[in-house]
Amino acid sequence: MNDYAAKVLEMRKAQAPWESEFIQSVTEVFESIGTLLDSDSRYEKNKILERITVPERIITFQVPWIDDNGEIQVNTGYRVQFNSAIGPYKGGLRFHPTVNLSVLKFLGFEQMFKNALTTLPMGGGKGGSDFNPKGKSDREIMTFCQNFMRELYRHIGPNTDVPAGDIGVGAREIGYLFGQYKRVANVFNGVLTGKGLGWGGSLVRAEATGFGAIYFVQYMLARKNEKIEGKRVAISGFGNVAWGAALKAVRLGAKVITISGPDGYILDEAGLNEEKVAYMLELRSSGRDIVAPYAEKFAGSKFVAGRKPWEVPADIAMPCAIQNELNGDDAAALVNNGIGLVAEVSNMGCTPEAIECFAKNDITFAPGKAVNAGGVATSGLEMSQNAGHGYWTAEEVDARLHGIMSGIHNSCVNNGIQADGSINYVKGANIAGFRTVAEAMIAQGV
Repeated sequence: MNDYAAKVLEMRKAQAPWESEFIQSVTEVFESIGTLLDSDSRYEKNKILERITVPERIITFQVPWIDDNGEIQVNTGYRVQFNSAIGPYKGGLRFHPTVNLSVLKFLGFEQMFKNALTTLPMGGGKGGSDFNPKGKSDREIMTFCQNFMRELYRHIGPNTDVPAGDIGVGAREIGYLFGQYKRVANVFNGVLTGKGLGWGGSLVRAEATGFGAIYFVQYMLARKNEKIEGKRVAISGFGNVAWGAALKAVRLGAKVITISGPDGYILDEAGLNEEKVAYMLELRSSGRDIVAPYAEKFAGSKFVAGRKPWEVPADIAMPCAIQNELNGDDAAALVNNGIGLVAEVSNMGCTPEAIECFAKNDITFAPGKAVNAGGVATSGLEMSQNAGHGYWTAEEVDARLHGIMSGIHNSCVNNGIQADGSINYVKGANIAGFRTVAEAMIAQGV
């Protein structure tokens, strides 16, 4: 690691050693950009690393609400506005009991570079609450969303900060949040993305993260003179991201053999088809957060309780669930089973040990900030449609998404090419994203 980067990293570790997720994300970026820092003294002169690792603003607030029993509940709400050098803050809202500042800072830090890779004018941000929507009634969720937005609305706007959905925040929650924003701000604008199609949403938005990930995988395979058709694909998760990836992979002729949930994973050696992919959404909407019923519905599939799908022989692995879901032991199992390519779709879905294992074994690996950028890219396209007071067809949106993912892949290749001609996608993504943000920061002064 470059000396300047190492100094700033140690400073951040000393200031908040408990923020493990945030430190992990900073370490990954800093380890990748050493050659860039060595070649240009302006970054150290302008204290870019010190500035880029501190959010421009962190908003923390209480969210009191009343449950169906008439009891007052209190959760904590957050918005981390990380960097606005290239555009208004942009990033999702996550409602999950694991939400804390370390998680949101890591997500906002990653979002900053991910958004830069899209080349759309969006800065980086993230937010949410430790509220858990699981087991809550629609009325309770509506009440929480309304009280959350009652505070957040002061800090967001279409040219200031544009939140979106994330884990625990789907179409229902976005609707409640937008409705409350419209009431208290007395304005109808594109302040949130992921909206319903009848009130400012975009076609292809729900599928975009998964579709974009598959497009990126296609580009990775093309460099190896391979196609996705016929490949065995292991996917984790069963929400919108996994659904979109599975749907596009199936349509392109791949054989998707796994999905997973907190209860375990499904192995379907026959491969998913469009009926099975559609059932993933039924499972998610059931509110039970389990995948076991899939094996009961589709003969020939098998449910493996309490385990992850990375023990299954596959050609392509795509973690689509949550951060650090694939560890060093999982990576070793994939390598032993002959994995050829790993595309991280969840944010920081692989631990450093897993990434190191892939590198040592010459396994092609790409990080989430590049692979999953299709979601925020399509959110950016929704913002463009809102600004122009119009709608684009699904074909138009998908074509633009394809172009953006192609551009991101090219940036990773151009910035990550090694002496032997191989591509370090982690290095390429981090250098490309960092350079874009840092140059804007330098141009705008202190």
